[in-house]
Amino acid sequence: MKKLLSILLAVLMLCSLAACGGKKDGGGQQTAEGNYDIVVWVSEVSGMKELTQKQIEKFNADNDDVNFNATIEGISEADAATLMLTDVESGADLYCFAQDQTARLVQAGALAVLGAGATETVRASNDVGSVGGATFGDTLYAYPMTSDNGFFMYYDKSVISEDMIGDLATLVKACEDNNKFFSMNYKSAWYNAAFFFGTGCVTEWQVDDSGAYVGLKDTYNSDAGLAAMKGLEILAKSTAHNDSGSGDDFNKNSAVVISGTWDSNTVKEALGDNMGVAELPSFEVDGVKYHMGSFSGGKLMGVKPQSDPAKASALQRLALYLTGAECQLERYNELNWGPSNLEAQNSDAVKADPILSAFNAQNAYATPQGQVNGSWWDIGAVLGTAAEEATSDDDLRAALAAYEASVKALLNVDPAIANAFTVIGSFDGHAWDFDAPMTEVDGFWVSDPINFAAGDEFKVRKGLSWDEAYPGDNFVVETAGEYMVVLDPATGDVSLQQ
Repeated sequence: MKKLLSILLAVLMLCSLAACGGKKDGGGQQTAEGNYDIVVWVSEVSGMKELTQKQIEKFNADNDDVNFNATIEGISEADAATLMLTDVESGADLYCFAQDQTARLVQAGALAVLGAGATETVRASNDVGSVGGATFGDTLYAYPMTSDNGFFMYYDKSVISEDMIGDLATLVKACEDNNKFFSMNYKSAWYNAAFFFGTGCVTEWQVDDSGAYVGLKDTYNSDAGLAAMKGLEILAKSTAHNDSGSGDDFNKNSAVVISGTWDSNTVKEALGDNMGVAELPSFEVDGVKYHMGSFSGGKLMGVKPQSDPAKASALQRLALYLTGAECQLERYNELNWGPSNLEAQNSDAVKADPILSAFNAQNAYATPQGQVNGSWWDIGAVLGTAAEEATSDDDLRAALAAYEASVKALLNVDPAIANAFTVIGSFDGHAWDFDAPMTEVDGFWVSDPINFAAGDEFKVRKGLSWDEAYPGDNFVVETAGEYMVVLDPATGDVSLQQ
């Protein structure tokens, strides 16, 4: 009897290790045979759900050993990350998210590690920036889907000639001479980083396994940072400056707009045949030329960790297919999403696309956007105003010193502040520059009454940071009145109560 039991146990162990009929891929990763009901979260943009459904059906047809019955839901990348962080177990099996959320999702246990074979394929098939965005430490946790989240320059060819586009001062003067605007969100840390990255400055945050920020390499307060501030002054002190970055600015007397791929249709409608697209220009400070830099990023697809190893392996195969060259080209053709896959990037259609060509040209000067302390965005934004208001180099140095003190202080935030929620937005005379305090009551966080007008927008954020903010898209007030804002941190739900 004992001998029979030992034989049965040995057979069960072998079956478990082999996933009872599973196969191995080229990298030695477990593959699966079976039928699986899964939930997939993709972008809410029109057509994405239908395209993903078609792609999964093709995967099923091409793979007779596995079949996915997929429920596909359209959820913004910001909401998808927030929902996964709030409740991993209830999250989707596959989901799309922005690359700057990778570290937080890893720390929440919401991303399964790629197998050896998939890792090798992804690293060989995609551009360096997108692979970097999917990596935490030395480990790959997600599949690159796009490489198109960055900014470059749109211009009106009836005002700006091709020989002007390489120099910031020339572009600004052309706008001034023609009573046009040069539109750039230079009072946004995401955009004004273009000047600092251009002069060689860095801002790099280190986090520990718990997600806490434990280190920072930031060189803004330096001679290179001073050069960046002087570059910022070229735009900020011009009569042509416009602190905006919307393609619709071409309908409001702008000749240059710094924006991204998301604005392409708006710009095309506004300019028609006069639409020009290029990488960002250079600027000159004290006889030295610097090419403006930028942030770069893209969308990723993640696989939720699974208790069933066969299902886990099958999901990895599906994710690899959905983010491969064929599917990325389909998304480019139908949705105009810029590929991260090198084969797709080198297709004739993508190379002939002037907008993606400009993005890829600027990408050579871009810094992949990694994990950034959410409060940094507010602190860095102030540098645009400082460049506009400064009257001397001493003023610029003082602004950089104040910036440095503020960012270093983020590493030593009072725990009471770090764990508290506040309301920030456009309400009661404020313009996203004031945090209304909230109090914890029976597991909920509740603000004092706030006067809202219809159309006011706000978010609830934690620790005066954008790392944890609810809801994913801004909460828009429908009916004017005095309300208390209520957050349920267990679900991320935000509501108004009178």
